[in-house]
Amino acid sequence: MSENSETPINKRNIWMRGLLMLLMGLALHVGGTVLGVIAVIQFVIMLINDKPNARLASFGRSLARYFQQIANFLSFASEDIPFPFNDWPASD
Repeated sequence: MSENSETPINKRNIWMRGLLMLLMGLALHVGGTVLGVIAVIQFVIMLINDKPNARLASFGRSLARYFQQIANFLSFASEDIPFPFNDWPASD
């Protein structure tokens, strides 16, 4: 009998997680576009200055960690919900 009383709560939680997974998948897609833009900008900066922009490189590292957090959440390897529900990952 207690098994039946827990089922609706678990179903609600899984549907909420499903919604969050859709949002994180969208964030991953948008982040991929941002990464592409950063790559093009860094390439142009390298052509001009012969060295990459340190701020963009740092942001790229933090973006990679963000992608990792999203992948862990989407694959159920982690229950931690990535940004904007938690802090943006550090680059170091």
